[in-house]
Amino acid sequence: RGSLRRELHKMAAAAGAEANAVAAEEEKRLPEGDPESGGDSEDEGDSDSSGDGEDEEKENEAEIQRLEEQLSINAFDYNCHLDLIKLLRQEGELIKLRRARQKMSELFPLTEEIWLDWLKDEIKMASESSEREKVYELFERAVKDYICPEIWLEYAQYSIGGIGQEGGIEKVRSIFERALTAVGLHVTKGTALWEAYREFENAILETAQPAPGSVPSPEQQQMLCSQLEKIHMLFRRQLGIPLLDMEASYAEYEEWSEDPIPETTVKNYKKALQQLEKCKPYEEALLGAEPPKLAEYQAYIDFEMKAGDPARIQLIYERALAENCLVPDLWARYNQYLDRQLKVKELVLSAHDRAVRNCPWTVGLWIRYLLAMERHRVDHGVISEMFEKALNAGFIQATDYVEIWQAYLDYLRRRVDFTQDSSKELEELRSAFARAVEYLKQEVEERFSESGDPSCTIMQNWARVEARLCNNMQKARELWDNIMTKGNAKYANMWLEYYNLERAHGDTQHCRKALHRAVQCTSDYPEHVCEVLLTLERIEGTLEDWDAAVQKTENRLARVNEQRAKAAEKEAALAKQEEEKAEQRKQARAEKKASKKAKKTRIGDKRRADDDDEGEWGQEEEAELPSKRHKGDGDGIHLEEEMEVETGLFGRSGPEKSDLPGNQKEKASTSRKDIPKVLHDSSKDNVTVFVSNLSYTMADPEVKLKELFESCGEVVEIRPVFSNKGTFRGYCYVEFKEEKSALQALGLDRKVVEGRPMFVSPCVDKNKNPDFKVFRYSTTLEKHKLFISGLPFSCTKEELEDVCKAHGNVKDIRLVTNRAGKPKGLAYVEYENEAQASQAVLKMDGLTVKEHVIKVAISNPPLRKLPDKTEAGRASQFAVPRQVYGARGKGRTQLSMMPRALQRQSNPVAKAENGMVQNSPATSSQPPEEPKKMSNADFAKMLLKK
Repeated sequence: RGSLRRELHKMAAAAGAEANAVAAEEEKRLPEGDPESGGDSEDEGDSDSSGDGEDEEKENEAEIQRLEEQLSINAFDYNCHLDLIKLLRQEGELIKLRRARQKMSELFPLTEEIWLDWLKDEIKMASESSEREKVYELFERAVKDYICPEIWLEYAQYSIGGIGQEGGIEKVRSIFERALTAVGLHVTKGTALWEAYREFENAILETAQPAPGSVPSPEQQQMLCSQLEKIHMLFRRQLGIPLLDMEASYAEYEEWSEDPIPETTVKNYKKALQQLEKCKPYEEALLGAEPPKLAEYQAYIDFEMKAGDPARIQLIYERALAENCLVPDLWARYNQYLDRQLKVKELVLSAHDRAVRNCPWTVGLWIRYLLAMERHRVDHGVISEMFEKALNAGFIQATDYVEIWQAYLDYLRRRVDFTQDSSKELEELRSAFARAVEYLKQEVEERFSESGDPSCTIMQNWARVEARLCNNMQKARELWDNIMTKGNAKYANMWLEYYNLERAHGDTQHCRKALHRAVQCTSDYPEHVCEVLLTLERIEGTLEDWDAAVQKTENRLARVNEQRAKAAEKEAALAKQEEEKAEQRKQARAEKKASKKAKKTRIGDKRRADDDDEGEWGQEEEAELPSKRHKGDGDGIHLEEEMEVETGLFGRSGPEKSDLPGNQKEKASTSRKDIPKVLHDSSKDNVTVFVSNLSYTMADPEVKLKELFESCGEVVEIRPVFSNKGTFRGYCYVEFKEEKSALQALGLDRKVVEGRPMFVSPCVDKNKNPDFKVFRYSTTLEKHKLFISGLPFSCTKEELEDVCKAHGNVKDIRLVTNRAGKPKGLAYVEYENEAQASQAVLKMDGLTVKEHVIKVAISNPPLRKLPDKTEAGRASQFAVPRQVYGARGKGRTQLSMMPRALQRQSNPVAKAENGMVQNSPATSSQPPEEPKKMSNADFAKMLLKK
């Protein structure tokens, strides 16, 4: 406060202020080094540094030239503007710097930092009164871009320097009042403005005090009282607003005022304190949140909307937009509030203008702007000029251009007085319709390979205007004829639209003619068109008309049914061919399997003939065994367990080759029964992750994966899953001690391990959570992200980044690979905002990269096909026990591997009907016993007994 007061006294004298400004300018122009000598003394080190400086200066000049050329090609490159301004400021090119800032401010709203740098540079150079006026104009532009307390405070303090001029004090007060209106309600930053305003008035009070020992005149006494009242009023106004450090302001008022604080002021102060307590949670949430803070700001906006204070609602919207200026939805909600609630012309139009300057690619903001301008009676020339700007905004979809044209045509139609046969407005409307059709055909189709208006909605509306409002059916018929020649003649709804128009504004003859053509041309719903034609003739036609209509519809429907029958036959033939091919493939697989089985049988017979000992099993038992036999290195062939139990999969040390003699074989057989199963406790899902797509050849997966996952937290256990042969199956469970470690481990998803991308997923039972999705990438339209196809497989992430970063700030690049980690020639590139992405599409689509022409589009993936519920999918990932279909799941042939002898039951139980088991009379008195679950060993004993 003391420094502000000293600043006030210094700047009150115009001559002193001018001298200070000139001195500052002269000091700025002095070369670096000794200010007295002007840097004349040089030594060897100085010469070296000057040489380096010259090289750097040349590099900067070349870079400046390159940036200027790039902006001449694409004036909407935001980052290029920033880099150019930074270099020009570094080089001291003041004229070029001013021009560069001016160009950027015409295209984009500038941030608070850019404005403050610009203003400080201009303030240093402003010594004459005319230059000060230019600085004032610059401040006026700055405060219109965003609501920034710092800029308003700088504006007010700078204006204090002009109080020596005529009306200077009143001008300063006016700026302070405007600042308080704009940001005086800012909970965290508003206090600084209130205090600066009070300090200014206190400084004026001090200058108005009479000299010591003198008696003030009545005029001086009146001025003192008036000045004191101004300061009292500022205190009272501030204490009625919820601001941080209100208590300190209240204590300061008590100390400053000689009279007790009025009861009304105390009451308002307490009310403001209560309001502050309600606002504090939202302010603290904003303080602790990471950008962009959209959720926190939205909660704050909802709170203020319930309170219903328009000034506070406007301020919180402005604060949110200052940090999220590239969020179109936020601008749309703000503008909707202003349009429907405040309805203040200057405020509404200013907000709409800032919205389209920040998000020019969003067609909805442009449409709302045109509507707001029409609503507030803006001049027609201004609206037309704004529409032309919208056409050059660079929309990212062809349909956006249809929407903006339709909005402008609606505006032009509302200007026309259709009671007159012809008028200037009507001719302008017709000319605009013709231009719109031509624009979509030429400009839009050339850019997007489509007009965005396949059903010709603009031409349809033009035809309706001509028919209904201008009574010009001849022109309407010409337009509809043009519409039908653009591929719409096969659609029944298009013909019915034309028929309804003729029905309302034409005559029966043309209605009949239109329906006859519709019957002939329609291919999607010919029955509907035929029905409408017969209805017309039933009501208005003659007998000859009726007969002609019946004959025409019957012939047409007969041809349609014949075509449908042929199409059905063709489809059935194709289906039959597919069935035959499938049967051939099935038969080929069966023959191949039979040949393999016969080959194994011959090898087994040969080995049995060569053996001296019969082995543990007899020849007869061997013939009856259905289980798979493995070649052994020793005397005999042993039964190996191939079945999987319901509780889980076999562990790593499953079936092994047996070459142990005697009771060692028996021990090995016993040990195989005790093989630990890979079980998963679903209660530990929150601390467990499922890892898949690992290499089958990975040696010691426990050791390898433990080293990898220990960086996320303490690992309790790693449970790899092995096949019955003991080979690693490429997936495992990783259990952590803490849940946060498991969450952190998900960040290792897609990490390349031994040349393959490792998949890390949450451990979730899909039976209990059928809607759970593992896919972590967005499947909807992302306007700030590009999809690139046609890339060479050798293209690296760094090479692609070099190509993309020339068009904006690249946040992330993802090269799409298959499960083996091999590139697919596809990539997703995420930019900082939608504007950069849309510019990149324009510049990169069709670009050649390593002799490959790439295609670039805004990321909009097609809907993912949901898997069939009957289809098994990554069952082990979600800890669902496997069924008893065997080690390889249920086979294609759906054959049971259990011997028929074991499938027969001595007392068969009847099938259940409607949930109840129907027992035989002999056993109806006792409940049926459930069949005992048996292991493979039990099956073997039963076979031996038989």
